[in-house]
Amino acid sequence: MNQDQSDPIVKIIDLRKSFGHLEILKSVNLEVRRGQVVCVLGRSGSGKSTMLRCINHLERPTSGAVIVNGEVVGYRVKGDKLHELRPNEIARQRAQTGMVFQSYNLFPHLTVMENLMEAPCRVLGRPPAETREEAQRLLNSVGLSDKADAYPSTLSGGQQQRVAIARALVMKPSIMLFDEPTSALDPELVGEVLEVMKSLARSGMTMIIVTHEIGFARQVADEVVFMADGCVAEQGPPSQVIDNPQVEATQIFLRSMTERRDAPIS
Repeated sequence: MNQDQSDPIVKIIDLRKSFGHLEILKSVNLEVRRGQVVCVLGRSGSGKSTMLRCINHLERPTSGAVIVNGEVVGYRVKGDKLHELRPNEIARQRAQTGMVFQSYNLFPHLTVMENLMEAPCRVLGRPPAETREEAQRLLNSVGLSDKADAYPSTLSGGQQQRVAIARALVMKPSIMLFDEPTSALDPELVGEVLEVMKSLARSGMTMIIVTHEIGFARQVADEVVFMADGCVAEQGPPSQVIDNPQVEATQIFLRSMTERRDAPIS
């Protein structure tokens, strides 16, 4: 875990997001410093995933701003106004933020190696030989050195998610975003993905992780954010938010997670 006190790599300012009349995010403010691991907890519908998707402009904020590496995401500042960037400019910004989803989103018609090489070569114009070498190094790091020529359909869910992590890392992002990356996995496969994420945390990668894995969050997070009703309800180190929560909504959520974990299997 890291406690780098440099300027924030991600700064979320008064972020709001509505879908029609439904307000999902209500004035979210958050800073993430370089090298930090931030775990975001909360019930389904609390706005966790929407906040994550606003960070790389997969969702356009209704108001407020997200700043990554000193740039307003999705917009150019001109005077006191924001002008939306062109798609190719947004793609350039998005390359700074690797994202891993609940589903693996691998191209089924491409091999594992081709999945990893597609974006760096096509979007960033990197040389194929150099990209292949980096992709193989990353496959080695996630324990899949022998799967370069395999197709996604031949892999387990845990293996596919590890490929998805390697695919995000091959773009050399400055921050990794994880949206409940283990929620679609069978229980016996969760551990192998969490081990890769723990290794990333130890390496100093900046990460924002939406997760329901409370033990994992306690172990790797520098800071835990609990969201409720579209707002940040509580924020602090794991020793505070997980082990000694001050907000009733946090207490109820953690109690429900403990009860679910301890419930007998019928």
